[in-house]
Amino acid sequence: MPEWLLQRLFQTKDQARPRFALQGAVNWMRGLSIIVDSPLFSDKAIADYYLNVQRRHPVNLESDTLAMENVLLALHNISSLNSMNIAANKYDIVRSAIISWYYAIYYFCSAMTLAASGANSENHTGTARIWQADIVNRELAIGPFGLSVRDLTPDAVKTTISMLRNGNVFALPDCPKNEYEAWGAIYSYLDGTADYEKWRIEEELKKSKEFKQLNVADFRTKDARTLRDSRLLGAMVNFLAQAFRFRGKANYRDSIYLSYGDNRANAINQFIADLENVAMKFTRMVSFYISRRIERDAWGALINDLETNIRITVNFDILKV
Repeated sequence: MPEWLLQRLFQTKDQARPRFALQGAVNWMRGLSIIVDSPLFSDKAIADYYLNVQRRHPVNLESDTLAMENVLLALHNISSLNSMNIAANKYDIVRSAIISWYYAIYYFCSAMTLAASGANSENHTGTARIWQADIVNRELAIGPFGLSVRDLTPDAVKTTISMLRNGNVFALPDCPKNEYEAWGAIYSYLDGTADYEKWRIEEELKKSKEFKQLNVADFRTKDARTLRDSRLLGAMVNFLAQAFRFRGKANYRDSIYLSYGDNRANAINQFIADLENVAMKFTRMVSFYISRRIERDAWGALINDLETNIRITVNFDILKV
């Protein structure tokens, strides 16, 4: 039978074809998974990366405690991912797996910023900005987790992505098979997220009083570009912003996404495995950093406490440093 619902959606709204919507998500996660399986994320490499992290002085008991609370919240989502990965039909849990993956990343990022400076936010955008200031700008995130574009004006984005790529032309439509291609896919997704965020800011700006006073429909005029670029100059995208976009597509924007049309079960099976793998390696990175930053011996005490009192299924080796 023809894809009846998809045809109706084409007639109703701007609708991506399922195959193309799938490619970006699956190939980005495949790229991340390849990189976190590389020597860059061995335990020794992570430990060496954080070797010079100084313990916070004076001790901030409140921030340390809230950091550990966020670790607990992240672990709930890690446990969910572990359980979902044994589902017989991965299509059944693919959207939920993305949500669990995002919240594992989100809570771990919050834990790192609390350990870094004590800063915290009650919303996703605020947390992404704190992650940029406290972690990314200080080079406290490893590899793809530390990438960002700090200025979304078109020329700045082009320059940043070109410098990162350094001649790597691999892009998301193809599935990466090695580290070189994985980095290309990662840069491609960062570029795409920057372009999406630029579009989102432009759409919001079109509703503003300042834009309407220009009596234009787009940003082709000099005055319109100047207005737009003044907003884009202070905007940024980083790994947490990418993760938020990733979660939003699954949770809100695309009803057809990932689970409709041609049967791509092999790709979905790999995707679910990659979600879990990336989240687990992110856990290792977070564990090494926080354990060196918070009150001495508190990380070990947390693990001992959770081993006794937590009721979810967790392999505590992912926390041990």
